Amino acid sequence: MKTNKSFTKRIRVTRKGKLVARKAGQDHFNAKERSRTKNAKKRAVSLTFSPQLRKRFLPGAPKAQ
Repeated sequence: MKTNKSFTKRIRVTRKGKLVARKAGQDHFNAKERSRTKNAKKRAVSLTFSPQLRKRFLPGAPKAQ
């Protein structure tokens, strides 16, 4: 099975096998956002997937520990 390339461009796999992604809604219309909200959007988000979804989208990724 092929890896879903559009999906892999949006996430990265850490050394321990965790999936990390960018928060949504950072690209524009942020001038009116509170500072707390803007700073929270800068942080990466940890993703959790079932083994079936992980196998479907990331077949070559290492197993989560």
